[in-house]
Amino acid sequence: MSNSSSISEFLLLSFADTRELQLLHFALFLVFLIIYLMVLIGNSLIVLITVMDSSLHNPMYFFLRNLSFLEICYTSTTLPKMLVAFLTGDGRISFLGCAAQLYFLIMLGSTECLLLAAMAYDRYVAICDPLRYSLVMNGGFCIRLVVGAWMAIVPVQVGQTYQVFTLPFCASRDLHHFFCDVPPLLELACADTFCNHVTLHTIILVVAVLPFSMIVISYTKIIRAILKMPSVPSRHKAFSTCSSHLGIVTLFYGSAMLVYFKRRSRDSADTDKYLALFYTIVTPMFNPVIYSLRNKEVRIALRRLLWRK
Repeated sequence: MSNSSSISEFLLLSFADTRELQLLHFALFLVFLIIYLMVLIGNSLIVLITVMDSSLHNPMYFFLRNLSFLEICYTSTTLPKMLVAFLTGDGRISFLGCAAQLYFLIMLGSTECLLLAAMAYDRYVAICDPLRYSLVMNGGFCIRLVVGAWMAIVPVQVGQTYQVFTLPFCASRDLHHFFCDVPPLLELACADTFCNHVTLHTIILVVAVLPFSMIVISYTKIIRAILKMPSVPSRHKAFSTCSSHLGIVTLFYGSAMLVYFKRRSRDSADTDKYLALFYTIVTPMFNPVIYSLRNKEVRIALRRLLWRK
């Protein structure tokens, strides 16, 4: 990957360009370190529980295990670099390091969009067509869905990353974000970025808008099916199996759409950074909390695991 500009590194300004926060670098380091540890421990526990407890060997927890593993990878793409910047005051990232961070971030983000859609389909079949659930959501089909979520978008994201980093960056190296993302990188390019914006919005349409539309359709049918159930306990049980997933979808898609679908400006750079915290850090942190606190099966499996140890 070559670049005609003289820039060999970028400077991630993260939250250090706000004067008041410069005095709180160490405090921010501790806060984000605790968050990172919560993400690692919480999601690792979900992976461990769903692997070791045979009662959780079903499609719902198979998808949850993959989601938790993805969340660990997702936060590890951004948080370690941010922690180093807070601790040392050095927000520099190399040109190739920025390209690698961008690739893994958009690849993992795209995978999460597709995986959340697969989880919504699983809940749709379980509630709207329960008699055929084991036939439709068999092991082979679930594996194909997960492999497709992880691999389908890889070539496209390689192309997008290459397209961004072959632009000439000759205006500034200051990146108004806490990670390398496409919109702030395009602002630094001193070339026509129309094709890059078209590519970006096309990819967003395919990997975010279409899966989100599938999720909305699935939950519309799920809610209709739940409301038709004769007993209140049945409706409550059915809704409780979906509410955790719906909470994660709301956090992830709500913040991501606000960032990528509103008009970006210099004045909105700080707002975009705070919103990006939700889909890159807050959602992975709350994923195990939401599933463990609201899911009786996970709590029971965790107690069994602890007693066994």
